[in-house]
Amino acid sequence: MSFFQLSLIAAVALLGPLLAFPRTWHLPMVLGQLLAGIAIGRTGLGLVDSTDPTFTFVADVGFALIMFVAGTHVPVRDQAIRPALGGGALRAAIAAALAAAVGTVIAFAFGTGHAPLYIVLLASSSAALVLPIVDSLRLAGPKVLTTTAQVAVADIACIVALPLAVDPPNAPRAAIGATAVAACSVVLFFVLRWLELSGTRGRVHDVSEERKFALELRIQLALLFALSGLAVAGHVSVMLAGFSFGLVVAAVGEPRRLAHQLFAVSDGFLGPVFFVWLGASLDLRALAGTPAMVLLGVCLGAGTLLVHGSLRLLGQPLPLAVLSASQLGVPVAAATIGSQLSLLEPGEASALILGALITIGASAAAGSRAARTFARNAEAPA
Repeated sequence: MSFFQLSLIAAVALLGPLLAFPRTWHLPMVLGQLLAGIAIGRTGLGLVDSTDPTFTFVADVGFALIMFVAGTHVPVRDQAIRPALGGGALRAAIAAALAAAVGTVIAFAFGTGHAPLYIVLLASSSAALVLPIVDSLRLAGPKVLTTTAQVAVADIACIVALPLAVDPPNAPRAAIGATAVAACSVVLFFVLRWLELSGTRGRVHDVSEERKFALELRIQLALLFALSGLAVAGHVSVMLAGFSFGLVVAAVGEPRRLAHQLFAVSDGFLGPVFFVWLGASLDLRALAGTPAMVLLGVCLGAGTLLVHGSLRLLGQPLPLAVLSASQLGVPVAAATIGSQLSLLEPGEASALILGALITIGASAAAGSRAARTFARNAEAPA
């Protein structure tokens, strides 16, 4: 990877804000960045190599940071989150039950024998996509909060369940890694809360602001990367480390200055690099020679929308139900692990990604629809 390629990546990532600029379109920035990656990657012009170790590592850093920022956006300290967590967990559980039925039918129809994998995919949601959409479209309200809780619960549960579904022999090792990440996150919460209550964090903040040291940002990044390293060593995704640490920071309380600094690092550089890398890594051309896998991808995407859209029967607004169906990290991780271990049928990895792309397109449209009702500036005055 060269500076010219990095410049190209940064330039094409501007497609994100360009598509999101017209307010009437209500499109999330991630959509344009994914399309830009597809255009210059394996499916398109082949101007960048998504397998380049440097590109991949920078994208992983961006993914961890995106999940961290997503976790900090969960209003853990909001008293309304407690009932929302109950409702969100219930919806996630019902979606999982529906996914078990639909995933089993799809696996039987295509004869792949991968029913457990499809069930996890159909039940999953992507906090890395949904929370930035919620934030960029300024969605708010109790129903949005419950949907946010549902997405967070489903994402974490499916991240933990994925190794069992795609690679059962190594599931115990991954479970130990996930437990280690969770335990360290709990320890960090108590340490950071003690520093907050003792006033130490406040004194560090004052010195950092006066001397322009950016100490809080440096410390938070060091902890995030350490937790991500533990996740990698434990054979679990960095998304679990990033999101867990984000929840810890949200529970303790994130200083406004730190939030602005994280926004600059994540949304200004590392986040766009990740989404462009993700788009560039997709090889949609591989589906051309396997019509059955194209149909499988369509069925997975439609099945996910059916599973989550069915929650409309429980009173969840349809745009928010479809928005919760958005997938990203779990399908990508499944395709990566399955391909590396030769566990998938030819073209099946691309089918998993195609299904995810269908949910992303649907969630973009659903976010646009939701913005008309649940955007902060659309709420009735109190």
